[in-house]
Amino acid sequence: MSKPYIQCSFSVSSSQDDADILIAELGAVGFESFEETQNGIYAYITKDDWNQSLLKEVTSLQKEGLSLSSVNEIAPENWNETWESNFQAIVVDDICTVRAPFHQPASTKIDIVIEPKMSFGTGHHETTHMMIQFVLKENFSQKTVLDMGSGTGVLAILAEIQGASQLEAIDIDAWCFENATENIQRNRCKNITPLLGDAALIINKKYDIILANINRNILLQDIPTYSNALHASGVLILSGFYKEDLPLIIEKCSENKLTFDSHLQKGNWIGAKFVF
Repeated sequence: MSKPYIQCSFSVSSSQDDADILIAELGAVGFESFEETQNGIYAYITKDDWNQSLLKEVTSLQKEGLSLSSVNEIAPENWNETWESNFQAIVVDDICTVRAPFHQPASTKIDIVIEPKMSFGTGHHETTHMMIQFVLKENFSQKTVLDMGSGTGVLAILAEIQGASQLEAIDIDAWCFENATENIQRNRCKNITPLLGDAALIINKKYDIILANINRNILLQDIPTYSNALHASGVLILSGFYKEDLPLIIEKCSENKLTFDSHLQKGNWIGAKFVF
């Protein structure tokens, strides 16, 4: 049985940058999914993980123009109803379409069908969009790939379409594991193994490419593990952090024998590529 979720509604009357920073801080304390609204954002966290004291760590809420409006428990199925009423197919670089099952098939070269439930990763958020851009540019032919913090599984699905021969999609949340499994089947993927857990699952494993779209704190914690799990000449692609955090990410990667290659920026969010 999927877990019930808590929906926190936050009013944002200041800038988009403030909203982005709020999302990043909420992600750092355990919120999993976000939805922009006319007056701010909805943030979702499992009922088991929710405690209002978590918001004491969200320093941006001390700023004028940012506030918590309401807290509501929602049944898991309500997410699909909300999502279907708002979701529009997206196209990345005129190559890849990410759409829902109820949309018409796309005319782009790549057509991925995703139903996210409560999972993060439809391509609408800036970080997922940039990760898709990186995957489209990278050579995945016959590569072994890890999609860490896989959410809907969209990145692993795209990597298999791009030629990856063996993939693992790992997420710590049971809802994401269930959802990724369904989306993998929906897109007729054969080479992806979804796993429930964290970076401890990849100790003593090796990959050619690691994709990790999580948040700054988890990335900083797990970069040493990613480095140890890369083959020689391996590639690490990261997102889920802000431009202000890029120097910290670069420093941690450098400490672990990973060289900064390039980055993308969308809004205040960053996607970055490192090579071993």
